[in-house]
Amino acid sequence: MLVVLALALIFAAIVFLVLGMSWQQDSTMSMRLATLRGERPAADFRAATPRESIGARLVAPMAASMGGKVQAFLPTRWIDGIEKNLIQAGQPVTLTGFLFASLLVLGLTLTMGFTLATASGGLTGMGLLLFGVLGAFGVVMPKVWLSKRVKYRQKIILKSLPDAFDLITTCVEAGMGLEAALAKVAEKVEGPFGEELAICLREVSLGKLRRDALKELAERTGVPDLSAFINAVVQAETMGTSIATVLRVQAEQMRTKRRQRAEQQAYQAPVKMIFPLVLCIFPTLFIVILGPAGITIYQTLIAQE
Repeated sequence: MLVVLALALIFAAIVFLVLGMSWQQDSTMSMRLATLRGERPAADFRAATPRESIGARLVAPMAASMGGKVQAFLPTRWIDGIEKNLIQAGQPVTLTGFLFASLLVLGLTLTMGFTLATASGGLTGMGLLLFGVLGAFGVVMPKVWLSKRVKYRQKIILKSLPDAFDLITTCVEAGMGLEAALAKVAEKVEGPFGEELAICLREVSLGKLRRDALKELAERTGVPDLSAFINAVVQAETMGTSIATVLRVQAEQMRTKRRQRAEQQAYQAPVKMIFPLVLCIFPTLFIVILGPAGITIYQTLIAQE
């Protein structure tokens, strides 16, 4: 049992070390965006980039090597899906790093499953079932973690869209161009949406067509409401429609959707409260109310005997 615990701790330490490199990548992306906006001198960014943790410098080459080998044996469609999810999650870790961490998690769960199965009588019956369940858990868990990161980032972006759209509409109606309005939003709005807008504007400044940069922005985020907004803007530019009118309509729709989501969550709250009430509060109330009576009845029966 101690051997299993030691292996679990070793695997967990390496996994968290690999996944912890996301903090370094997030910091690097933030510094790059700050450099593009002119908030930070380029010399500071170059000086700060090599300051990685010792663990990252030791594990990153091994993760890249082993992750690349694992990638060669996986289907291309599956790899493309993982890359898309990593982009939508804000690149918390590289593709090879994610594959390496997934391999470690799978190895950990298979080791634990084999050890527990052997201790329970071998790979037959319940032992084989336990080994299979833990192996499946090791395969699914990294994908679930990545999906949660994607949903969390999309939730943050979706939350910031109504105010951002209102600001874009106000700037355009005040006489600013669309790119200038987007730049203002990228400067004022904090979080993933502001970062993605800064990347989009940087691509436009490097020569990419604005509609292509906006469409790639929609693909990187994966938020349906943002995709609808970008499609409306691109269509308005193509057909020569007033962008200010389109922006006003989209901003109004976004505010309406935000209000509808809030109402939906309010309606779902009583249903979600049923399970905590039944599982946590009601048993406690029964113990408090019926406990003294039960003790009294028990003492009475004992006294009669």
